[in-house]
Amino acid sequence: MKKRLQFVGVMLCMICIICPSGVYAEKKGISGSDIVTLEKCVDGDTARFKLNDGSVIKTRFLAIDTPETVHPTKEVELYGKDASEYTCNRLTNAKEIKLEYDGSAGMTDKYGRTLAWIFVDGELLQKQLVDIGYAKVAYLYGDYEYTEILQEIEEKAKLDKKGIWSSESTKNDEKDTVRNEEAKSEEKKDDSISEEKKNFFKELIDYTLGKIFQYIDKLLERIVKFVESML
Repeated sequence: MKKRLQFVGVMLCMICIICPSGVYAEKKGISGSDIVTLEKCVDGDTARFKLNDGSVIKTRFLAIDTPETVHPTKEVELYGKDASEYTCNRLTNAKEIKLEYDGSAGMTDKYGRTLAWIFVDGELLQKQLVDIGYAKVAYLYGDYEYTEILQEIEEKAKLDKKGIWSSESTKNDEKDTVRNEEAKSEEKKDDSISEEKKNFFKELIDYTLGKIFQYIDKLLERIVKFVESML
């Protein structure tokens, strides 16, 4: 037992020597914030940035969601191209891009993309996208720094029917809602039919078993009478 403890202690010391920065040592250049340069535009809420050490990170803009343009299983959505073009123009023409990391969000999402607030020349890009109706507030899994500001701006964008909140976009949302309700209705019908089938088979089984038990009772009575007559 003592030798095992000594071995564990040696291994911990080696880890500390090799990786002095702790668990974030593998996150190249990532700290509270980073000044970066644009490597490549991806879509309205995702881009690739180059850090000071030359490494490139794919970054997902924290707390917002823009319509899809490059999703492998979805068609290009309304205002998706507009959001992508806006984001790319802002990043391409920026004098300074700063990524700010939120302690409540963690460093990466489940796809390994870095999560960050994107500041373009001192302005929060998420805020600008929500303000013009090219993004909605989404994927909130904690108490993030600028969530309340974004939600207030989103409510105003909805009232003003900007971008994704316009009448045309709303109609598309309503169509999707109708389709979902129709699908739920069909599911209920299927459930109802299935329940009727279950009840039918249950009644059939009960009836059949009843008949079998009646036959067995009569057969036993005959056997008893036959045995009595033989005594």
